[in-house]
Amino acid sequence: MVGSPRHDSETTRTIGVTGDDLRARAHRETMHVRLLCVSAGFCALFACVAIKLTIATVLHPMVPEQRQIAPQVPKIPKIDPKGSLVGDYALPQVHRASIVDRNGQTLALSLPVAQVYANPQELIDPVDVAHRLKSVLHDLNEPETAERLARHKQFVYIARNITPQQELAINNLGIPGIYFEPGEQRHYPLGHMAAQIMGAVDIDDNGIAGVERFFNKRLLVDRKPLRLSLDIRVQSAVREEVAAAKDTFQAIGACGIVMDVRTGEIIAMVSLPDYDANEFSHATNDERFNRTVTGLYEPGSTFKLQTTAMGLETGTIHIWDSFSSIPLRIGRFTIRDMKNDHFAPWLSLPEVMAYSSNPAAAHIALDVGGKRQAEWLRNMGFFAPVPVELPEAARPLIPRQWGLATTMTVGFGHGVAEPPLAIVRGTAATVNGGILVTPTLLAQEDPTPPAPDALATPAEELQQGVQSAALQQTVPSLPIGTGAPMPEAPVIPQGVRVLSESNSALLRRLLRLDVTQGTGRTAESPGYFVGGKTGTAEKIGPHGGYLKHVNISAFTSIFPMNAPRYAVYVMLDSPQPTPQTHGWTTAGWNAAPTVSRVISRIGPMLQIFPDVEHAAQIDAQLAISMHPAVPKGVRPLGPGNDPGDPRKLEAEHRATQQAEKLARSTAAHTLAIRKKTAGENMDE
Repeated sequence: MVGSPRHDSETTRTIGVTGDDLRARAHRETMHVRLLCVSAGFCALFACVAIKLTIATVLHPMVPEQRQIAPQVPKIPKIDPKGSLVGDYALPQVHRASIVDRNGQTLALSLPVAQVYANPQELIDPVDVAHRLKSVLHDLNEPETAERLARHKQFVYIARNITPQQELAINNLGIPGIYFEPGEQRHYPLGHMAAQIMGAVDIDDNGIAGVERFFNKRLLVDRKPLRLSLDIRVQSAVREEVAAAKDTFQAIGACGIVMDVRTGEIIAMVSLPDYDANEFSHATNDERFNRTVTGLYEPGSTFKLQTTAMGLETGTIHIWDSFSSIPLRIGRFTIRDMKNDHFAPWLSLPEVMAYSSNPAAAHIALDVGGKRQAEWLRNMGFFAPVPVELPEAARPLIPRQWGLATTMTVGFGHGVAEPPLAIVRGTAATVNGGILVTPTLLAQEDPTPPAPDALATPAEELQQGVQSAALQQTVPSLPIGTGAPMPEAPVIPQGVRVLSESNSALLRRLLRLDVTQGTGRTAESPGYFVGGKTGTAEKIGPHGGYLKHVNISAFTSIFPMNAPRYAVYVMLDSPQPTPQTHGWTTAGWNAAPTVSRVISRIGPMLQIFPDVEHAAQIDAQLAISMHPAVPKGVRPLGPGNDPGDPRKLEAEHRATQQAEKLARSTAAHTLAIRKKTAGENMDE
C-alpha cells in the first residue's frame, strides 16, 4: 500500500550559508589565483636568470673588460718569433716607461711597490703593532716606530717601497689602522753600466739627472719604452778596456766614446770612476761626474786636426806646403816641441800631422788668422755646449780676447777647454764627407735613404784637380769585402756642411798616416785600417797654471778609414808612467793602444770584421806621401814665403799701431787748428 512520504527530521539536515561566507570563499579563490600567478612569474624570472647565467658562464662566457682586470693581470704577451718586440713591454701597475738599449736590453724599469702607513687614532696598542710589523719589516726601527705610532696624528708613514710579498704578509697580520698606498720604484738591472747616462729619479719618481731628467715628461706620458742608441755589449767592452787602462796607468779618471760618424748615434759612452745606478744617493760627486760631456779639458794635439781642416777648407794652405818647426817666442813663453823631437826646420803638412809639431801648427793658425780661426771653431760647435740629450752638458771655456798668442796656442790645442764629445763630433765631421752631425742618445729606427750625388761647383772641381795632381792619385772605389759593413744601404749624414768632400777625403789619408807612420802607431788594429790623432796636454792646476808632468792623454780615431763608420775616443786623466812606457805618459803610450784593443773587440759586435786579405790594396789607396809634389807654377808656403811668421805679424802690428797713433795725432792737430781759426773768425 502506497502511503504518503515520510519526513525524517533526524536525517534531513539544513545547512545555512550566509553572504559573508560566500564573500570570504570568493576572496580565497581570488587569492589562490593571484598566488599561482605570482609564483608562475617568479618561476619564469628565475628561469630567465638561470638561462642567462648558463649562457654567460657555460655556453658563451663573456671576456672581462681590460679596465676590470688591468690592475691585477698583465697583458698576455704576443707571439714574436723574430724578436721585433723585445723590450717593448710595460707593467700595468707602473706609470714611468722603461729605458732600453738599441737591441732591447732593459737599462731602467719601474717595479710595483707599496708604501705602508698607519692611522694612530685607530691603533689599540702601538707597541704591539710595532713589534708585529718588525717580524715582516726586518729593517724597521721598532722603538722609533712605536713612538711615532703613539702620536696624536691621523697619518704616519711606516715604510716605503716594500715588496708585494711584504705587503701581503703585513695584510695577513690583520692589524686595524694599517693601510697601503700603491707606488713604484726605479730599478737599473745592469748596475754600473751607463750609470751617468741613466741618471736617477727622486722619491716622487721624477728624473733628477741624465736621460731620466732630460726625457722626464716623455717617460711619464708615453709608456712605450724609450729606446737609446747605446749598444750595451759595446758599452761593456769599452768600459772594461778603459777601466783596465785606468788601473794600469793609475789615472785619476778616464772616459771612452764610440759614435756613428754618419748618424751621430752614441753607441757607447763611459766615464770612470762610476757608480751603481741603484745607489745614486750614495755616489760621490767624482763618481757622478760625467767626464764625456761635463768634463772640460784642453784637447792638445787632437785639435791640430781642426787646424789642418781649417787651413785646407779656407784655401790658406795646401798639402804641398811646408811650415817651420823652429820654436816660437810669445812674450816670456816659448812654443816648442818635446825635447826628444828632432824635426827638420821645415815640415810638410803630412809631417806636421804625423809628427805632431806644435810650432808648425801655430804657423798654420797664423796663416789662417785669428778671426777666421774663431769663426771656424764656432761653426764646428766648439763655442757652445754639445747638443746631446744630457742636461749635464757643459759650456766650453773660450778666451774672451782672440789675440796673437791665442791664435797660436789654440792652433795646437791649448788655451781652450772642450768636453771630449765635442772633439769626437769635430773628428766625425772631418771624415764623413764634411757634415757636422748632431750627437744623439736616441736610436734612429729608419736610416736616411741614399740621395743622388750633387754636382760639384767649378771651384770645387778645380780644387780637387789640383789636390789630385799633388797626390798623383785619387781615392778609387773599394771592392766588396774591404772590412766595411756592406749589407746595409749607405746612410747619408744629415747636418750642416762644414768641409768639402775632397778635403774630407784628404784628411782621412792624413789621419791614416798618423797611425801608420806617426805618433799613433800603437793604435793600429790589423784589418780595421784605423786612423786618428794623438793629443797630450798639460793639466791645469786648481789655482791656474800648468802642472808639469801631469797630462791629459787622449786619442781620437776613426775606423775603418776606407769607409768611415765609427769614431772611437779614449782619454786618461793624469796617467802615470810604467816600465812598459819607458817613463812616458803621452797619448801614444797609453790612450792609443787602448783604442786599438777597443776596436778589436767591438768591431765584430758592430758587424765590421777585419779584412786582412785586401790590406795591401786598401793601404795603398789610403797612402799619402810625406813630401807631396808641388804642382808646376805654384809657389808653396815655406822658406821665404811664410805669411804666418810671427815676426812679420808683430812688425805689421807695430806698424799698424804707429800708423793709428800718427793718424790720431794728425787728426787732433787738425782739430786744434780748426778751433783756433774758428775763434779768430768770431773775434773779427
